[in-house]
Amino acid sequence: MMKIGIIDALKWIVFVLCFTANSSSGELINFEITKVESPVFDGKSFDQVGQYEMITARATIAVDPEHRLNKDIVDLHLAKRNTDGRVEAIADVVILKPIDLTKGNGRLFYEVLNRGDKISLVLMNDAPWETYYEELNPGNGYMMRQGYSLVWSGWQGDIPPGKNRMTLQVPILEEIVGTVRDEIIFNHNHNPFVASLSYPANTLKKDKASLTIRQRQTDVRMSPDDLSFDFFYLERSGLYTSTPNQIIINRPESYDANAIYEFTYEAKDPLVMGLAFAATRDIVSFLRREKRDAKENKNPLIHDGKLMMKYAYGLGISQSGRFVRDFLYQGFNEDEKGRIVFDALMPDVAGSRKTWTNFRFAQPGRYSREHESHLQPGDQFPFSYAILEDPLTGKQDGILKRCMNTNTCPKVFHTDTATEFWQARSSLVVTDTRGNDIQLPSNVRAYFMASTEHSVGFGGVPTSTESCQQLNNPLHNGGPMRALLHALDLWVSDDIEPPDSEYPSRSNGTLVSPDTDIMNYPLMTGFDFQGTHNGLRVTDYSRFPPREGAHYPIFVPKVDEDGNDIAGIRLPEVQVPTATYLGWNLTRPNFAMGALCSVTGSTIPFPSTKNERESTEDSRLSIEERYPTHEYYVQKIREATESLLKKRFLLEEDKDLYIKKAQDSNIGK
Repeated sequence: MMKIGIIDALKWIVFVLCFTANSSSGELINFEITKVESPVFDGKSFDQVGQYEMITARATIAVDPEHRLNKDIVDLHLAKRNTDGRVEAIADVVILKPIDLTKGNGRLFYEVLNRGDKISLVLMNDAPWETYYEELNPGNGYMMRQGYSLVWSGWQGDIPPGKNRMTLQVPILEEIVGTVRDEIIFNHNHNPFVASLSYPANTLKKDKASLTIRQRQTDVRMSPDDLSFDFFYLERSGLYTSTPNQIIINRPESYDANAIYEFTYEAKDPLVMGLAFAATRDIVSFLRREKRDAKENKNPLIHDGKLMMKYAYGLGISQSGRFVRDFLYQGFNEDEKGRIVFDALMPDVAGSRKTWTNFRFAQPGRYSREHESHLQPGDQFPFSYAILEDPLTGKQDGILKRCMNTNTCPKVFHTDTATEFWQARSSLVVTDTRGNDIQLPSNVRAYFMASTEHSVGFGGVPTSTESCQQLNNPLHNGGPMRALLHALDLWVSDDIEPPDSEYPSRSNGTLVSPDTDIMNYPLMTGFDFQGTHNGLRVTDYSRFPPREGAHYPIFVPKVDEDGNDIAGIRLPEVQVPTATYLGWNLTRPNFAMGALCSVTGSTIPFPSTKNERESTEDSRLSIEERYPTHEYYVQKIREATESLLKKRFLLEEDKDLYIKKAQDSNIGK
């Protein structure tokens, strides 16, 4: 046995203490609490958990550009460093937690913000959309009754501050200039009109920029004589001063409100946007694993000196769901001490896409659709969680490749609605790039919310929009999402296997080509299906505009005789329908007629009576033919809820809500 002298032993103790002191805070160097509201929600108490409080803070992270986990953050090495040689960023943070943490469930629930806004309580707690921009609303209180500590932090560095909007301050690279392509769609016919640029123009010389227009994505870019632009001028002190942040466009004739303008220009001042991933990693790691930061500020999620967060779960919805997939793909679920950050992640309504975040001149707010922002970066191979070979690019990759190499992969529940198959190529989550079914990794489940739309749901009556042909789709997935969170928690904490994936597939015929003959939609008045979807091709982004190559195979869910999706988690309203519910909608005349109407779904009500059905030549059975009595309808809803409950896709409390809603309806009366 090696002998150690007293002096050597003292040196070793000093080294350990210094290392512990310097490393205890990880990369979060200052967690400054700026406000505490206790209690929140007007003092409402949530069962045995009690009251909640809300903590507002600012978190400063300091990232080492030389660390192996940070080396792939684009332009990090060019950013200004502090005296320790690290690059700093400052995030807004909000924590909603039980006042008495000992009554909580020891779970940190982190929502990746959607464009700076908190929307998870709309999905998970059925909170009303009308209030979420103004203040947090507990909705039905589900997350609070379970005892979760909810956390949000700013990650998007390019959005301006706003009421309750949370941001991340990242370094600006003032010496960097590059070419930027901004796509602009206005949805109105004002002329002229002003457009804001993603980054300031480096020069106001018009010959250093170009503007084109086209009606549809596949049309040739045109520069008609009556299309013109100028840099917008602001009046200041009686003088007109040009601004590099906006342009004014004169609309040409013969193009409608949804025409696509493409402005290519020399831009400056890119942001080190990839710090978004490091900030999320370091804030969550601090809150679940460290007692104090480098300035001795206490972690607000400790009690009596004890760390209270046993597990960390993350949710991202839409834009932030794509962030979650990218966070995993780029290896950020490992903190700088080699520890797992999230035990489980829930990317919701992300489809097969990632984000345009860790790029120079990034635009993380954009996402590819059939008509809008179709050619934005961030949605190329890989698409699935499994490691696959792509014959179109010759690459081998997968969303989980990096975390597999470091043993830091979380449990994953991937959830999509019908919209994502038409607009976000969701089939590529469960097929390879030849179009064949694949086996997902053992730590991943995929769930499809059949016949619902991309939005987290309005939970009310279908409404019309100015640009879409059909009424929107109001179905809400809160019930199944709560059940899935419960199953995910049991999987992580008690190793109880969750429900099997419930997703359409090629092998059983529920995932098919978006061909008019194959889809075989029913006859419905005013319904026009042309197979329109957001396709994908191998794309070269080194060119302006990007150049598209070989096509990837894209498939969509098969529908039944009513036009509703066959596979997936079928809500009671889908199992016992009163309408055809689609994940897609088409645009009206004057709005790029026939294009997919952004991420809005459709509701096409059934005929009320047999006479109405026959007079309109609608092939779907009428309401009166389906549900001869009100009691019959309620019983069918009860059976649908029982089937979901048995499969663990619904909780007992939500089952009763669906039945009561059916009882309160006029169906069958």
